[in-house]
Amino acid sequence: MKSRIQELRKKNKISQEELALAVGVTRQTITSLENEKYVASLILAYKIAKYFNLAIEEVFDFGEVEEM
Repeated sequence: MKSRIQELRKKNKISQEELALAVGVTRQTITSLENEKYVASLILAYKIAKYFNLAIEEVFDFGEVEEM
């Protein structure tokens, strides 16, 4: 799933480690999210969006998610 995490981090001058600590995951998880190798849980997506003071939809692109 595509996200704006890397863009938002760089804009706010935040390292992967700083974001990871703030939302309770490892730096590797943030790397995997940025490289589209991992899909965030709803709770993690909420925490990341809240950290940047944005709605989840403003951080994550749900356009490719297929309806079940």
